[in-house]
Amino acid sequence: MSNSTETNYVVNAQQLVCVASFLAKEGHQTELLAALADLIADTRREAGCIRYELNVSRDEPRRMTFVEKFVDLAAFEQHCAKPAIQHYFHHIMPQWVESYQVETYHQVIA
Repeated sequence: MSNSTETNYVVNAQQLVCVASFLAKEGHQTELLAALADLIADTRREAGCIRYELNVSRDEPRRMTFVEKFVDLAAFEQHCAKPAIQHYFHHIMPQWVESYQVETYHQVIA
């Protein structure tokens, strides 16, 4: 019988998970998808990148979401500072993104 104070999970506070979701402006999903896909290869080569996966919503094809994992906050911050990422946020998003949400997490391992 287990003690009620025991936990059968651990929160991985070292690694950082980011979920970044972008809703394309009407009629611009093809351009946005291409711009986001262009970020994948270089990001996956970053030393601190564990996972960098782009998904398109089944329910709303204009919504595209990255699920990202980095070894730590410093690696994520280095990623965000990369010229290609800065270019995307400052030049691509204003043209083709209607709305977006970026959230960061720590993985729960059970």
